[in-house]
Amino acid sequence: MSVKPERPVLSAPPPRPAGAPLALAGIRVADFSHFIAGPLCSMILADMGAEVIKIEKVDGGDDFRSLRPKVTDEAGSPYLWTNRNKKSVALDLKSPEGRRIAREIVDKSDVVLENFSTGVMARFGLDYATVSAGNPRLIYCSVSAYGRDGALKDRLGFDPITQAESGFMSMNGDPDRVGLRAGPSIMDMSTAMMTANAVLGALFARERSGLGQFVENALFDTAVTMVGFHALNYLIGGDEPTRFGNNSRDTVPTASLETADGPIFVACANDRTWHRMAGQVLGRPDLAEHPDYAKTAERIRNRDALMAIVREIVLAKPRAYWLPRMREAGVPAGAINSIAEAFGSEEMAARGLVSRIPHPEAGSVPNIRLPFKLHGTPLADPVAAPGLGQHSTEVLRDVLGYDDAAVESARASGAIRTKSA
Repeated sequence: MSVKPERPVLSAPPPRPAGAPLALAGIRVADFSHFIAGPLCSMILADMGAEVIKIEKVDGGDDFRSLRPKVTDEAGSPYLWTNRNKKSVALDLKSPEGRRIAREIVDKSDVVLENFSTGVMARFGLDYATVSAGNPRLIYCSVSAYGRDGALKDRLGFDPITQAESGFMSMNGDPDRVGLRAGPSIMDMSTAMMTANAVLGALFARERSGLGQFVENALFDTAVTMVGFHALNYLIGGDEPTRFGNNSRDTVPTASLETADGPIFVACANDRTWHRMAGQVLGRPDLAEHPDYAKTAERIRNRDALMAIVREIVLAKPRAYWLPRMREAGVPAGAINSIAEAFGSEEMAARGLVSRIPHPEAGSVPNIRLPFKLHGTPLADPVAAPGLGQHSTEVLRDVLGYDDAAVESARASGAIRTKSA
C-alpha cells in the first residue's frame, strides 16, 4: 500500500522585478459576478494588473464564500482560489443608495462583469443599455448559461448540466456505462478563460476605435467548444464518438497501464512513438515489426490483443522503472497521480506553481499562480482574496471621492458594509 505524501512546504512567491509594468495597469473592472466563471475571469484580469472592484451583497457576500473548507469565518478555500488580487465592496443593491453607489463605480470603470440571471442587472438600473449611454468607452461583459437573448435566456444552468447537454459528458467514461462528468468545474473554468480573452480583445479594439462594446459568453456555448474536433467530425461525416474510458479511439497504445506499484498513462500518438516504446522501453522490437501491430490502423483493429501483451509486460515492474525509460526513449508518459502525489511531484516543484502568501486573518494561505507568464509585463504580486467589504471605505474615498462623513452616512444607512462593521 502506498503512503500518502506529506503536503509540500510552501515558500513565498518570487517578487516581481522592480519597476516592471503591469499589462492592465490603469484598467478598472466593476465585478458583479459570483461563484466561478465570472470571478475566475476577473481574477485573470486582476493578476495582469487591472484594479478589480468586487461588488458583493452586504449579507454574506458572494455565496461562494460559504463553501468549505473554511479558512476564516467568512471565506473558505474555494473563494480564495478565485478572488485573488481584488478589492471587496459590500453594497445593498436593493436600496436606492446602494444602487447609486454601484452606478458611480460603474461610471468610473473600464469594464463591467456580471453573471446574474437575465434581467437582474436591468432591475438594478445597471444593464448595458442604461450604463453605456453615459460611458461609450465601457466594455460590458455578461456571462450566462444560455445567452441573454433567445428562447433560453431565462433558463438557469450549471457546469455539469452543460457538460451533459453539449455531448461532452457522452464521451467520458467506460463504453458500457453512462457518460461521466468531468470532476472539476471545467465548463465554468473554460468560460472564465474564454471570457477573459473576449474582454482583452474588446480592450484592444477600444484602443483603435475609442468605443466599448457589449461582450457575452455562455456556459453552453463554451461546452460545445470543449467537445473539440469531435463535433466537426460529426457534422461532416455523422461520426459520433463512443466512450473509450482511459483509452483513445484514434491511437494505440494511448491508455492507462497498471505497473507493479501504481498506474501510469502512456500516449503513443503515431507509429514512430510506438516503435520506440516497443523496442527501447518494452524490449519487444518484434511487436513493432509484427504486421498486426506495426501501423496505427492495424493496432486499432487488434487493440485488445496488443493491449493484453503490453499490460502484462508493464505490470511486472514499478513506475520508477518504466517512467525514466519512457522519457529517455521519447515516449510521452506520466504517473496517474492523486492530488497529494501531484502536489508533491517533481513536475510541480519544477514549475513553481504553488506558493504561500500572507492573509490578514489566517496568517498565510497557499496560492496557485496562473499558468501563463508575461515576461515583459509580469503578473501582479499575489494578494489574498479580500474580506467582505474590506475595501468599501477605500473605494468610496479614493475612487468616488467621498469624504469621511459621506462614507459614514452610507455605512449608517446600510447601503455599504465595511470590514470593521
